[in-house]
Amino acid sequence: MDSSDQVCPVCGQPVETVVKRHKTLGAWVPVWAPGPCRNPECEAYVPGGPAPRGEPGRTVSEES
Repeated sequence: MDSSDQVCPVCGQPVETVVKRHKTLGAWVPVWAPGPCRNPECEAYVPGGPAPRGEPGRTVSEES
């Protein structure tokens, strides 16, 4: 296993890497973090994929 691979802290199974952002000195910088665990037998299990974000090409104000 590569040292940069992310694993679930509860069950140790590999998880995907997600990119978050953090503001440092006025600039947004990427921060790589472990994603949700997809192992159904794990206590930290998160079912399904990402939540739906609405129709592509429409803003939130247009949908209200």
